[in-house]
Amino acid sequence: MPTEILPLLYALVLGYLCGSIPFGLILTRAAGLGDIRAIGSGNIGATNVLRTGNKGLAAGTLVLDALKAVIPVLLARHFWGEDAARVAALGAFLGHCFPVWLGFKGGKGVAVMIGSLLALNWIVGLIFCAVWLLIAFTRKISSLAALTAAATAPIFAYVLGSERLALVVTGLALLLFFQHRENIARLIKGTEPSIGGGRKAA
Repeated sequence: MPTEILPLLYALVLGYLCGSIPFGLILTRAAGLGDIRAIGSGNIGATNVLRTGNKGLAAGTLVLDALKAVIPVLLARHFWGEDAARVAALGAFLGHCFPVWLGFKGGKGVAVMIGSLLALNWIVGLIFCAVWLLIAFTRKISSLAALTAAATAPIFAYVLGSERLALVVTGLALLLFFQHRENIARLIKGTEPSIGGGRKAA
């Protein structure tokens, strides 16, 4: 195996292992709220943790899910360079969405994408957050906000970063869309729940 490939493999494994830590599940169990997979959508991410009614746990899940992307990206960049950092971001996303410990059934990747973007290019990461907040406040649908932010992120990555960054961000966005396929179907039907409850058409 070519030696230049090894750092990328190391970065991918590092990212996957960090990304596969199910903080939403760990925090809700530690708080005595049971298995988050039996609540709401069954997702292990911050949005579903919020359905427990514990905003603190939801915020903690959001931050930790973002950090499990930030840390491997920064470590990979330090030890193996920028290409490895981008691969680590992809690994973290795959680990979160398809964790081996949970039968490859994980979260949808919004917080992990935020962490990845902030670590790879903090300006692109902030723009992602700004787009998410704008759509969330105006349309009141969390999934629509995430999908819109993900769809525009590759453009900003290309303009403010590089072609390689844009390619990786495109990959993350496509994975995020795949994880939101059921939400997309509900958005088309106009039955996607709005933030705070209820149904709202897209």
